[in-house]
Formats: sequence, structure tokens, C-alpha cells
Amino acid sequence: MTVRIQTKDFDAGREIAALRQGDPGIGAIASFVGVVRNVNDGDKVTEMTLEHYPGMTEKSIARIIGQAKSRWNIFDALVVHRVGRLKPLDQIVLVVVTGAHRGDAFAACEFIMDYLKTRAPFWKKEQTPEGERWVESRESDDIAAGRWRLKG
Repeated sequence: MTVRIQTKDFDAGREIAALRQGDPGIGAIASFVGVVRNVNDGDKVTEMTLEHYPGMTEKSIARIIGQAKSRWNIFDALVVHRVGRLKPLDQIVLVVVTGAHRGDAFAACEFIMDYLKTRAPFWKKEQTPEGERWVESRESDDIAAGRWRLKG
């Protein structure tokens, strides 16, 4: 399991290749890349600033991955999350999960992303033409994460 919080961009293909290198038992790789949009809640977004609590954030994400590993038969997982100032089209987050079969890999990847959105300590501030604003949590993210309480 690898968790990295960084300001620099990442190469998803390179990260996936490194995670699966040398393991012939891997039959499935599921991944997700989150990207900065230029619109949120109907308003134009020109920039996003992501802040985190160093140390606490990595531990929180490691716990999320640990929960995924206890629920699904997966081999490994990687989360790379960027912080700092980002522009529309910039990559924000990469989640990669390896396993023997696609079902477990897909489910674990989706679970990790849903829990990142609701439980990892990140704070987002958007720059709009009207000024800066902190991004509030979304009910839709809480609903997405809540469904995992019913599934294994």
C-alpha cells in the first residue's frame, strides 16, 4: 500500500506500471483519476487550492485502504493526492487497485474514492470571478460513501 500527498503532477501510466511490476498473479487493475473542473455549482472556477493536515491525512488514507483490503480480495492499492494550487484540467487524485479479479478491484477502487471524498482531511478553496470560497461537503458524496455500510 502506498499513499503519497504531493504538489507535483503524476503520470498515471507510470504509477500503474510500477504497482503491477513483477506480479504475475495480478489479473485486474482498476484506476480512477480525478481532474479539476472549470465549473462547480454553476459557477466558473479558475483555480482550486487544496490543503491538508500532514501526517494525519496519510494515516487517514491508509486506514481507508486497510478497510478496502479487509472487505475485498485485493493485492495492493495506491493513492496519490495532490495539494496546493491547481487549475482546471489539472489532475488531483489517482487511485489504483490491483487484484486477481475485476469485481473486487472495481469495488475497492470505488470504495476508496468515495471514502477519500468524505473522510480524508482535505480542504478545498475555489477561486471564482466573484472571489474565493471554501467548498462544502456534498450530500451526494455522503450518500455514495454511505452505501458501503450496506455492502461488503
